[in-house]
Amino acid sequence: MTAGPPFPPAPIPPGPISSGPMPPAPIPSGSITPVAQPYTSGPAVMARRAAPPLFGDRWTGPAAPPSETVLAAVAAAGLAFAVAVPTGSTGVGWLSAVAVVLATAFAVQWQASDLDRALPPRSVTAPDVGWITAAVALSAVGTVRAAEWLASLCLLAAAVAVSLAVAGRSFASLRMSLCALGLAALRAVPWLGRGLRRGPRSLGRTVAVALASLAVLAVFVPLLMSADAAFAQVVDGIVPALDGDALARGVVLFALGTSVTAGACFLLLAPPEPVDVQPRPTRLRCLDWALPTGLLVAVFALFVAVQFAVLFGSVEHVLQTAGLTYAEHARSGFWQLLTVTALALGVLAFDSRWAPHRTPQERAVKRGLLAALAVLTLVVVASAIHRMWLYQEAYGFTVLRLLVLTCELWLGAGFLIALVAVLRLRPAGLSRPMVAAGVVALLGLAAVDPERLIAEHNIARWAATGQLDTYYLSTLSADAVPPLVDLPEPERSCTLARIADGLDDGDDWRGTNFSREAARDVLDGLVPSCHDGRS
Repeated sequence: MTAGPPFPPAPIPPGPISSGPMPPAPIPSGSITPVAQPYTSGPAVMARRAAPPLFGDRWTGPAAPPSETVLAAVAAAGLAFAVAVPTGSTGVGWLSAVAVVLATAFAVQWQASDLDRALPPRSVTAPDVGWITAAVALSAVGTVRAAEWLASLCLLAAAVAVSLAVAGRSFASLRMSLCALGLAALRAVPWLGRGLRRGPRSLGRTVAVALASLAVLAVFVPLLMSADAAFAQVVDGIVPALDGDALARGVVLFALGTSVTAGACFLLLAPPEPVDVQPRPTRLRCLDWALPTGLLVAVFALFVAVQFAVLFGSVEHVLQTAGLTYAEHARSGFWQLLTVTALALGVLAFDSRWAPHRTPQERAVKRGLLAALAVLTLVVVASAIHRMWLYQEAYGFTVLRLLVLTCELWLGAGFLIALVAVLRLRPAGLSRPMVAAGVVALLGLAAVDPERLIAEHNIARWAATGQLDTYYLSTLSADAVPPLVDLPEPERSCTLARIADGLDDGDDWRGTNFSREAARDVLDGLVPSCHDGRS
């Protein structure tokens, strides 16, 4: 006998057999309605768990682990980053490091269809190309300008440009786009681990090939160096001296370079799905924002009308006005006008975003008030720039004053961008144009060679007034050497002595800088000497 089922099957009621889904069984009155339990297993849930709670299902990452090609490219970029980054003054090494990281990441992205067919890569758009170009240009400033403060600011801006380039439009907010590269670098760690665990045999072969290559170099390079002094000098200039500090620094830079490159590859191969952000409806009435904004416009109009002669007064007007000095007219007034400019930009951004424009009347009021606010604030910006220029003409040019002046110009560009957005009634998307304007301002500042400009204007002021701060000029970088060489003695020696002392130590290839090299050529044959740093 064949054992039957432990329980007999339930009888099937008569009737036609349907291929569709069975209707739910009726629930008797008074019984407890069962609650559906969430599905807690399966690939979909595993994908959700793999993504951080910050992004949910939008950013699951690459489906496949990195291939051997990707691992090798990331390691090579990290090694290049560790070798190229200069140890001292800025130079061509930073340009080389940034270029290698970008080239590696986008080369992997271009080959993404061969690496991971599950997640097709996004195409490189025109804004991406613009941010890539800006990153390379900003990292190149340290190659042509010797001012360390300028190179540092440009490197920070280059990091921002790289993050925006690899993030694209996958993130709705600028804040998340700026953090995208760091988040991707953290998420790329387990992704790289999956690639390393996937093929230990091929990884061992790769390590063996790398060790064999190092052995070949270790044997033949010292022999050739001992055979030819010129070849030894070239190798010494390329390969940095290894000691404990240099080795630790190289390890840190290698880890930084690999993490940045891996994060960029992770983000380019599988970016988050873009979110269609719909504008949130506003609860403001037209009067709620128009009344305070209209009062502000009236105050600005009265200020510009009453103070027009003071805002744009000439040097003679400042000197002839009773109780008005350059310090009161330019220095104090500039900082107050700078604060007014920043606050007005915040008001304009808020009104652009939240002011309603549902009806033709609301659109007309919004365009009229915000355009008037932008135009009047641009007049205030022009007056602030004029005051700072007068102040520098009277008391001399400095790096800080030039930076503050550049910041005011950047705010003015922001008002122009906001004015265009207001007239088009498109308030969204002001943050990225503002960042782009900041990048353009930095590149423009680097193009005018700020420390050389400061030296030239201070020398011109000295010729007119007989006042020259040689100590401050001596604190400038090699960018200021060409105009300072034309000074007569003893002013020339007093200003060039300190700059020449900073150029005594030669740069290796990583710290190659065109401005420092040109200054060394100019100072060759001149022996500045100054017992006191002041004239």
